[in-house]
Amino acid sequence: MKVNAQSVNFNADIKLIEFVQNRLDKLETFYDKVISSDVYLKVENTSSKENKIAEIKLNIPRDKFVIKKQCKSFEEAVDSACNSLERKLKKRKEKLRVNS
Repeated sequence: MKVNAQSVNFNADIKLIEFVQNRLDKLETFYDKVISSDVYLKVENTSSKENKIAEIKLNIPRDKFVIKKQCKSFEEAVDSACNSLERKLKKRKEKLRVNS
């Protein structure tokens, strides 16, 4: 799957980009028709520790899923967002199976 990762207001480490790529590649085990994904990593200027935001847009045929999570670290936010996407993709696959 093609992953387009963008870091807003900071330079992302190569390890972080690789983590995002590997985590999103695992989504293809749940739904194999994923076209591409856009990942936006942002740092919010607040005093709280949970200021890392990961927003993932997943493009699938005839639809798009957008998940936004805010956590203490980017890895945690990406992992949480991917878990939500896994549930959405399983639901989508089940719906397609029932309709056909």
